[in-house]
This record gives sequence, structure tokens and C-alpha cells, in this order.
Amino acid sequence: MAFPQLQGAAKLQEVTRLLDSLEKDLQEKQLTSSHKVQTLLQLRQFGTSPVNAGPIYSSKGIRILVQYGVEGETVDVCRAALRCVANALLLDANMRQVFVDTGYGGKLAEKLKVDNSEDEMVVSRILFLSTYNTTMDFDILIKNHSLGENVNYQLARHAKQFPKSGREPLSQMDELALTDTLKLIFNVSKLYEHGAAFSPSIPYLLKIISRIDIPAKPLDGLISQLINSLSVLDLEEKKGKIFEKTPLFPTFDENCNVDKLIKILDQGVSSYRPVELDEKAVPLLHTLITMYELAPDGPRARMQSLLLPEDTDRSEPIGRSDNLASRLLKLSTSSFSNLKTAISELMFVLAGRDAETLTRKIGYGFAAGFLASRGMEIPRTASEAFADDPNDPESGVNPITGQRWTAEPKDSGPPMTREEKEREAERLFVLFERAKANGLLNVENPVTQAFHEGRFEELSDDTDSD
Repeated sequence: MAFPQLQGAAKLQEVTRLLDSLEKDLQEKQLTSSHKVQTLLQLRQFGTSPVNAGPIYSSKGIRILVQYGVEGETVDVCRAALRCVANALLLDANMRQVFVDTGYGGKLAEKLKVDNSEDEMVVSRILFLSTYNTTMDFDILIKNHSLGENVNYQLARHAKQFPKSGREPLSQMDELALTDTLKLIFNVSKLYEHGAAFSPSIPYLLKIISRIDIPAKPLDGLISQLINSLSVLDLEEKKGKIFEKTPLFPTFDENCNVDKLIKILDQGVSSYRPVELDEKAVPLLHTLITMYELAPDGPRARMQSLLLPEDTDRSEPIGRSDNLASRLLKLSTSSFSNLKTAISELMFVLAGRDAETLTRKIGYGFAAGFLASRGMEIPRTASEAFADDPNDPESGVNPITGQRWTAEPKDSGPPMTREEKEREAERLFVLFERAKANGLLNVENPVTQAFHEGRFEELSDDTDSD
């Protein structure tokens, strides 16, 4: 329905009149439900801009609107009023504390147990916005007003919208509602450490993730909110046993959740720049770390095979191929600290938190910086992992790059001159000493070792330059 487009003083006068009529009717009870709905819809339209809408953006205005939103006699009255409140809290952050001060937060949490997505959306949005810089006591909402149970109810309801086959695309309103509820889960869990209240939603989150289509931008939109929420919940059940068997690795297919999350990661690292991944990929990486540490042997082996370089593929240096493991290793050397740290931690966990295994898996080149950042030395025995197999003359591997010696490119250029050899030896000596000084290596400089072992000979001045 179209309403008059008013500006300036005329708009302010009409907003004041409409709110006054609603306030008056709280006592007189003369307005019909349809009249109240129309009045509230007009106020919502006027409130889309705070300019000349001051009565809405005030303690009195919010109190009137919230009272209709919680105590209105019909669903339509409540919905229209709460849409006004949500809009005000979105456009003016100061109104969030004003809403909290009305004392209606608990009753609003109780209204979240509803089967209509539009009602779910507006309630979740108001509560979500109230997580920012307010005195809202989410302890009280969870303990006394069923916030946890009602959020879990909504996740169960939405999970039913993702059957195995024949699924219709999620409606826009269903997606908006689910998104706002997921944002509420994330903020209450992250900011107020109440993730345990939403732990019963873990199976529903996993079900939706396993069945949702991966979009072109796999770490945007609904799927990103699902992963963000999963990343802050009590997957380890540290705050109490909830599930008889963890839903992370279901009996019917232990690898289904691992496979889907790694597929999302694979497409994600191909679709975003490192600066974007520094923000978007970290929750997913942390979730995979937690899942690996909780996983039985089968899913652990699966994750290692998909995320670590393969021992059988040493035809080129580690990190040079186009598979997921190589792309992750290349990103681990980026300048973006969150991404770099998360990937390095994932690799370390996949290697059993063992420095020698990590070095063997990803080579000295990638392992050195990570181990140094954790105050760990590259183990002296790590080089033994790359030792030649006496039964396979082609098994030797360059410990720096992880490439087989026999696969390394051969120098087809002219031989180095004496001066070039001396300069190269000096350069390598200096680089090696720097690495030792920085704690990256804890082995003797091979040049010094060769000197002590008598493997150097003095060259006469007339020695050929080759």
C-alpha cells in the first residue's frame, strides 16, 4: 500500500501524530487491528530515514513500538511493529541500548519459537543487533527465556528444508531468516561465550552444509554464516556431553562432512585473493583443525590425503603443483597473518604436531618459518626422512624443496668459472649463517664442515677457471 511521501516539518508532524495515536490506544483500546497495522506500516516507511523521524528514534518511540511488537493482539500487528524496531536499531546504533532498556528482551527471545520465517527474521535481527555495545544479559535470555532452545528449534526447522533430493530453492525470506539466526548464534557464542546453549544445533548445521549447493563465491552469503556458526560452537563437547556419538563423523558416512568442507575450501582458495581469504577462510580452517583432532582414523587419513602433499608425487618442488595442498602452502607464505597462521597450524596438526613429520611432508622451505615462529627448531633427524632408499636409486629427495633429486632440472648452460663458483659458495655460506642466527636451522654449515673434514684444497693461481 502506498503512503504519502512527506518531507521536512510535514513528515515530523505526521510521525508524531501516528505515534501519539498508538500511545493513546494502549490505554483506550479503540483502534482496530487493521488500523494499527496500517499506522505501523506508515511509521516503518517514515522510519527508513531518521531525518525528521525523531519520535521513532527516541526512548518513548521505541518503547511504544516494542510494546506493540511483543503484546500486540494479532501476528500482523506484532510483525509490523517489530519491523519498525529492527529498522531503527539498524540505522541508529544508539537505539540498541534504548531497546534493551525497555526490558522486553526476554519476551522477545520467547517469541523466537515460531514457524514463520518473517517473524523469525525480525526477532533474530533485533536480538543480533542487541549483541553490539549494549547491556543485554544473554545469560538471562538463555536461562530464563529459552533463547537457546528457540534458536535450536529454528535450525531444526530450516534443516528440514534441505532434503536429500527434490529440494526447492530456499525462498528469499527463509534465507534471510536463517542468516539472521546464524548471525545471532555467532555473536552470542563469540562475544558472550554461550556457544554451549546452541550445541544441539550442530547436527542441523552439518546437515545443511552437506546438502547446500556451493555458490560461485563459496565463502560468501548463507554458506559463510553456516561455517562461521559451526566454528564457534562446542564441537569438542568441553562443556558437557550432548551426543551419544559425535555428529561430525556420522556412521552412514564418516567422511561426508570432511569432504564437503574441504571441497568448499578448495573452491574458496581458487575464488578469492589472499586479502579476502585472510577474513573469509579462517573460520573454516579452524573448524577443520578441530575436526581433525576429534576424528577417528578413517577421516584423519582422508584429511591428510586431501590437505597434505602426497609422498608419491615428488616430480616437482612441493608447492608448485595446482592441487589444494600446494595452494595452501603457497598461501602460508603470504603477508596476511591470520591466514598464514591458520594454514600453518592446520599443516602442523595434520602432521601429528611433530616437527620431523611436518618437515618431511612439506619440506624445509615451508617448515622452517613455521617452526621458528613457534620457537621450535628443525630437528637434526629431519633430513633422515629424505634419505635415499638403497633399494630404489631414484628415491632421494631434496630436503629443501621436497622434489626428487632425479627430477630436478639439469643445468644445460656452460660450466661456472672459478670466480662464479667462489661467489656462489660465499653467498650460500652467508645465507646459511643467517638462517642459523635466526634460529631457522640447527645444523653445522656444510661449507665449514667440509673445511674441517679436509675436503677443501687450495687452488693455485694458474688453475683453470672452469
